[in-house]
Amino acid sequence: MVKEKKLNSRSFLSKYFDFDNILLVLLGFSLIGYYLKLLPESWAFYTLAPLSFAGAIPVVWSAILAIKNKHITVDLLASIALVFSLLSKEWVSAIFINLMLTSARIFLTYTEARARKNIESLLKLKPVKTKVKTKNGIVEVFAEQIKVGDIVVIDLGERIPVDGIVVGGGASLDQSSLTGESLPVTKAVGDEVFSSTLVVAGNLLVETKKVGSETTLEKIIELVEKSQANKASISTLADKFATVYISVVLVGSIVLYLFLRDPSLVLSVLLVVCADDIAVAVPMAFLMAIGYGARRGVIIKGANYLEAISHAKVLIVDKTGTLTVGQMQVEKIVSFDGEPENVSLSLAGSLAVVSDHPVAKAIVRFISKKGIKINPADDFKEIQGKGSIAEEKGVEILFGKPSFLVESGVSIIGANLEKISELETGGFNVTVLAINKKLSLAFVLADALKPQIKETIEKLKKDGLTNVVMLTGDNEKIAERVSEQTGIVNFHANLLPADKIKYLKKYLNKNYKVIMVGDGINDAAALSLSDIGIAMGGIGYDVAIESADIVLMKDDFKKIHEVIKLSRYVQKVVIQNFWIWGIVNAVGLVLVFTKILHPTSAAAFNFITDFLPLLNSSRIFGLYLKGK
Repeated sequence: MVKEKKLNSRSFLSKYFDFDNILLVLLGFSLIGYYLKLLPESWAFYTLAPLSFAGAIPVVWSAILAIKNKHITVDLLASIALVFSLLSKEWVSAIFINLMLTSARIFLTYTEARARKNIESLLKLKPVKTKVKTKNGIVEVFAEQIKVGDIVVIDLGERIPVDGIVVGGGASLDQSSLTGESLPVTKAVGDEVFSSTLVVAGNLLVETKKVGSETTLEKIIELVEKSQANKASISTLADKFATVYISVVLVGSIVLYLFLRDPSLVLSVLLVVCADDIAVAVPMAFLMAIGYGARRGVIIKGANYLEAISHAKVLIVDKTGTLTVGQMQVEKIVSFDGEPENVSLSLAGSLAVVSDHPVAKAIVRFISKKGIKINPADDFKEIQGKGSIAEEKGVEILFGKPSFLVESGVSIIGANLEKISELETGGFNVTVLAINKKLSLAFVLADALKPQIKETIEKLKKDGLTNVVMLTGDNEKIAERVSEQTGIVNFHANLLPADKIKYLKKYLNKNYKVIMVGDGINDAAALSLSDIGIAMGGIGYDVAIESADIVLMKDDFKKIHEVIKLSRYVQKVVIQNFWIWGIVNAVGLVLVFTKILHPTSAAAFNFITDFLPLLNSSRIFGLYLKGK
């Protein structure tokens, strides 16, 4: 973890007068002095030669380190061009090459500095001091002194310094620092809250569960740092290009020299085709895209994942918690006996409120929203996995599965039986209420879909994800209903976690990439196995952050479409960079072979045109700054 002190450790001198900045100034003035003849021509060797050698050091050293690590990079080609220039005493050519390479390094450093500012801004969200409730009252302490179990007091306008559970009060929180969305979220007793989030209304008492490096904020900072530092795999496309291109250029240069015996021509060719612009423009594009994603609540662990997702053809999604909210909800109620609805609902609530079953909790939420008062049943008995029974003011109440009511002597026949069977066949959970052995109400429940799932699935299919597959542990009927609602034709139901892995392996293919999307809680193995694992709603879930390649901090399925759009956009910019570079090189080579360009002018041509791919990549830089 990079601490705030480390981020701010650069002194004024090191910030503005480091090696590259000094070198850039000296290189620039040396060229100006040379062309304006401000110095005697006899002095050229004493001014240009030392700068040429000094500028070559970082480039040659980078190439050596890459070769040592069994990598071929564009620095190798630049090093060869520099060595040729120095051996040929083409000092101006060497100055031009160094000027471009130095400018590119500074440009990339500036880009990385902008990315680091994101981390600095996140660190600034950590409160320095906060209030803790103790036996002696409320005291103010430094944030780093808070321990797990402490009760932290957060008032209006303050940021939460820890991850924890609300044990008192209520508030609306701005979670944009973590999720990228500024719409306030309401928090009440029992809800989970996260470090750096801002109280925009109300106040809270929070029991501390995580502090320091274990908090969600610190884990996000660590992820952003790692993704931005992941330059070894910054771009598969650029890596492949460097390996093939440099080999071709080196072989071509040797053949050219053997046939023409013209060192000046060979040097001019090397200077024109030196791909230092691509070496900077491609990483810069991906770096900016990763920074843009981080500002939108999307953590991309490496540029290789961002690139790979544009080649995906198969999307595999978990159902519960990914397509659905992961919580049972009452879709509707069906009345059988004509009794006043509020009376029946009140009796149902009296049993449901004393049960911990997810279905019972969903029914209590439904009844409470209708404003009906719920009084817990006094004489209550729950039969595990079936239902419950109670006596309430001389009235016998049966509540649970239809089969349980039949076992208890309730008659469910004719049209009532057909209606219940029809609902169950449709993939719904049906929980029924009987009063004095007479069928009264049926609660029809389902795990509701998240917003705009079907529209997003359609967009993803248009994006090239031709095969969308749903995996679920639920039964076939529930899977069929969700399939119809989402437009996902292919699904596999009744799956255990091990079965999900088995099906995922069947879809993995060398010819395309497979995306696995899960909620990050019970899908860790599948997320790790897939080509690109995307965890939804990663906020607060360590397993999601650790196992997935891309983490959507907000539980929003639409973000998947945004990530794919971002990936395609970056790929488009990178491809354009290669086209720009190719066209410029073709023009340069024509000028070289027609003797218009010689080593010095070829180096100048390379220097001027190298900025074109960089300017093209800066479109993502603009997108990043605007935070669109």
